[in-house]
Amino acid sequence: MNTDPIATTPVATKQTIARAEGLTKRYGTTVALDSVDLALGSGVTGLLGPNGAGKTTLIRMMTTSAPPTAGRITVLGREATGPSADRTEVRRLLGYLPQEVVFPRGMTCFGFVDYIAILKEWTDTARRHSEVRRVLDMVGLGDRTTKKIRTLSGGQRRRLALAQSFIGSPRLLVLDEPTTGLDPEQRASLRALLSEQGSGTAVLLATHQTEDVAALCERVIVMNAGRVRFDGTVAEFVGTATGRVWLADAALPGAEHSWRTGSGRVRSIGGRPGEGAEPAEPSVEDAYLLMLGTNARPTEEVAA
Repeated sequence: MNTDPIATTPVATKQTIARAEGLTKRYGTTVALDSVDLALGSGVTGLLGPNGAGKTTLIRMMTTSAPPTAGRITVLGREATGPSADRTEVRRLLGYLPQEVVFPRGMTCFGFVDYIAILKEWTDTARRHSEVRRVLDMVGLGDRTTKKIRTLSGGQRRRLALAQSFIGSPRLLVLDEPTTGLDPEQRASLRALLSEQGSGTAVLLATHQTEDVAALCERVIVMNAGRVRFDGTVAEFVGTATGRVWLADAALPGAEHSWRTGSGRVRSIGGRPGEGAEPAEPSVEDAYLLMLGTNARPTEEVAA
C-alpha cells in the first residue's frame, strides 16, 4: 500500500470559494482528519477514499454540522468553523446533499422543497414558490409536485433530495454520493446538471463511483486515514497508473487486484508482467486501486 501523499499542496484555483487550513478532528485517540489543507474553486472536484478515510468528517465540517479540533474552513470569506453568525452565513451560501436523507412524513414533493426553502429564510412566498418549481424542474420532478413522497421510487427520492440542494443557485455545492439509487439515464442527467452549473460555483462530489469522477470532474482529491493522498487533475491522477495495468490470460504475480473481464482476459492492477501480458489503458479506478492498495476494492468488473 502506498502511504506517502502524492500531492499535499492545494491545487491553484481560479477563484477560491472554499478553503480548509490545518483541519484536524480527533475523537478521543482516533484521528479522523489530520491537518488537511485544500482549496476549492469553480468547477467539479471529485472526493474519493475508502470508508473511514475522513470524507464524511470533512463534509460535516464544511457544511457547519461539526466543529474541528483544530484548523478552520472558510467559504467566500465566512468561517464555517467560526462563530454562529458566520456559520449561518455559510449555510446561506451552500447547497448540501447528505448521503442519507430522512423525509418528513406525509409531505408532497413541493411541500418538502418549500419547507427547506423556508429554513433557508426565503420569506417572499411567490419568489420562494417559483424557486421550488425551478429546482423540481431541474431534476425532472416538475410533474410530481403534488405527489406524496412515500409514493416515489428510490431514484425519485434521491432526485428530490438533490433538488433542495440547488435552492438559490448556491456558490458551493457539497454532494455526498449523489448518484446512489439512480439508473444510468438518471446519472447521465445528473452529470449534465452539474456540468451546467455556473462558472462561479464550486461542486465537491464525494463518491465511490470512479466512473462519475472520470465523466464529470476536472480535479480529484483522494483521502485515506484522515489525510489527503492526492490532489490534482483527473488526467494527472490517471497518469499515476500508466504502465501498471495489464491484460493477460491469468492474474499477474504480485498484482494488487485482478479480475476476469467481459472479454475473457484478466485485468491486473500492478504486478509483474510476463509473456503474453499486454499494457492496458489505465482508468480512474485503476489509479485509485493502485494508490490505496488493499484498502480499496474494484467498484465493478468492466469489459476491456
